[in-house]
Amino acid sequence: MEWENIQFKMSRPAQPKDILLMFDRPTEPIFMPKGDNNNVAFDVPPALLDNRVNADSGLVNRLGAGEADEHVQVRTIALPDLTVPQLLSREQNFSLFIPLHRQAAGRLIEILMGMRNIDDLVSMSAACRERVNPYLFNYALSVAILHRPDTRNLQVPPLLEAFPDKFVDGAIFNKARRESEIFLSGSRQPLEIPLDYTASDLDIEHRIAYFREDPGINLHHWHWHLVYPFTGPRNIVDKDRRGEIFYYMHQQIIARYNFERLSNKLARVKRLLNWREPIPEGYFPKLDSLVASRVWPSRHSNAVMRDVNRELDQLQVDIADCERWRDRFYDAIHQGSVLMPNGNRELLTEEKGIDVLGNLLEASILSPNMNVYGDLHNMGHVLLGLCHDPDGRNLETFSTIADPATSMRDPVFFRLHAFVDDIFQEHKSTLPRYDVNRLGYNGITVRSVDIETPGAPKNELRTFWKKDDVDLSRGMDFTPRGNVFARFTHLQHTDFVYKIQVENSTNGPKVGTVRIFLAPKFDERGVNMLFRDQRLLFIELDKFTVTLKPKSNMIERRSTDSSLTIPFERTFRNLQLNRPGGGAALDEFNFCGCGWPQHMLIPKGSPEGMPCELFVMISNFDGDKINQNTEGACADAAIFCGIRDKLYPDKRSMGYPFDRMPRDGVNTLQDFLTPNMSVRDVTIKFTNRTVGVQGGEEPNRLT
Repeated sequence: MEWENIQFKMSRPAQPKDILLMFDRPTEPIFMPKGDNNNVAFDVPPALLDNRVNADSGLVNRLGAGEADEHVQVRTIALPDLTVPQLLSREQNFSLFIPLHRQAAGRLIEILMGMRNIDDLVSMSAACRERVNPYLFNYALSVAILHRPDTRNLQVPPLLEAFPDKFVDGAIFNKARRESEIFLSGSRQPLEIPLDYTASDLDIEHRIAYFREDPGINLHHWHWHLVYPFTGPRNIVDKDRRGEIFYYMHQQIIARYNFERLSNKLARVKRLLNWREPIPEGYFPKLDSLVASRVWPSRHSNAVMRDVNRELDQLQVDIADCERWRDRFYDAIHQGSVLMPNGNRELLTEEKGIDVLGNLLEASILSPNMNVYGDLHNMGHVLLGLCHDPDGRNLETFSTIADPATSMRDPVFFRLHAFVDDIFQEHKSTLPRYDVNRLGYNGITVRSVDIETPGAPKNELRTFWKKDDVDLSRGMDFTPRGNVFARFTHLQHTDFVYKIQVENSTNGPKVGTVRIFLAPKFDERGVNMLFRDQRLLFIELDKFTVTLKPKSNMIERRSTDSSLTIPFERTFRNLQLNRPGGGAALDEFNFCGCGWPQHMLIPKGSPEGMPCELFVMISNFDGDKINQNTEGACADAAIFCGIRDKLYPDKRSMGYPFDRMPRDGVNTLQDFLTPNMSVRDVTIKFTNRTVGVQGGEEPNRLT
């Protein structure tokens, strides 16, 4: 082949940042130009390319590789056995919940993690990109980048950029191609995505589509699964308290979903208890798969789950299997121990029991006994995702519920996870209650708590709609280069400040952990809740450490500093500043790319003002602290995501102090309080107005 005919402008060895170009335009050949300005090309040895490419000596030049300003030298490398990753064809959809797909992902992660240096990683990535499923490749390479020492400081591009088809109305892509073909990059108009494009208000569940279909929330779920992969080398799966984080992150998602339901005059979500009954909630996602060239399947109302037996996916699971696994979980919880493969029993202790259950229930490769306790959570997603074609006779793929990047769009996701959370809560109900000694902090009294929101009365939170743009161009293969923007409408809130007055009556400084939660004050009937029910609706807003000097202390904390969330720019690029990554702070994002989206920190509330209760507690740092150095570590959103290569930064149970049943005599939130806690009535007022795309570093507010 006449490779020497290519006119090179600048040729250089591979650098770590070149790996990120592998995510650009995922179904185009590796040798086509990459980068924001189409100015980088990979010079790939013929041995690593597709045989059809090698047979056409002029193809590489015809597709523009010679026009790139920079050429990255890709070395020849011996190809490993790719039989397992190639069990998934290039045109299939990819699901982490399907065991065969999980096995393929685990093998590909092992291959990429095993590369000795950047040159080998670039070569292997180039070869695999041409040979394996694009969705699978994106997932495995993302996991490898996050966990390899030589790439860990790279910012993995949001999945929304590489595969916008998982987040954007399928009808938008024809418009985007038209915009690209007719107009030059600088003159293209953003393509508006309506807030109500998947259903109408005839479906009451559509009232909370803004939450389920929010790009930031779905990206959070995807990125969490990158940080905590199901499978792969054990050293990257086996993270500190991984099973407990699975429990707590999903418990908080259910609490937030219920908060949004109450905001919209809907009852709390019902657990998916009977897997043989019709499912009233349907879902029609309006998404196209650009890789599979298929429409994502819908689920009509009153669909019924059925036993799955699909030869293509080497998948067979019966509803009876899941019922049997469920019963074994409840048996283990009430016996206080789980059965191990050697016949011994491992105690579900107060400290470690929730972690053991989380690993069993998820289930990852850390499950200590999958033969007995099965694959309940994953197979729940699969049974729901294939109820429209359980035996594959119609050659249909799974629906959105069976892909972590899209599963939260479907109302039944929350019913399934309410069922999963109920198993965890059954275990929590067997644990000792927190008494006053375990809740209190001698000498520390929280005198008052207030929220200050610009332009609003004291203790009022403000929410509204906001428009922002996302660049689709990196995911639009075989179209003219240049930015193409989709404009989303999403929930936003006015930035606010917590003001906490604390008294330290001791003679010396004290260190404490400030824990901030928010819950609805009333249930769906408009009446006060028992504490045992309300505690499950408390959403964690922030957690941070303070040093309290003797006597009076005033703590001020901005909502944008939350240790739950990641900055807004991680989801929506700030176009006015022309920053390709959304800001210098994002250079440190990888684990830091995992976190709840800042714009969804506060639930929607209601036009008349939704009554809520803000809870603040300062716990004794001596009982919280983990002795480790976290300086320079990604800890921006540690509540849901932990800290990379470190222990979880809080010794107490996740969700403390609301993760246990209350002590005797506690019926209300006021009964629960100790002097180091305080509660303030606040309201969340929603204004049904939309703020357009803003520029600069403007604070979020309704003007």
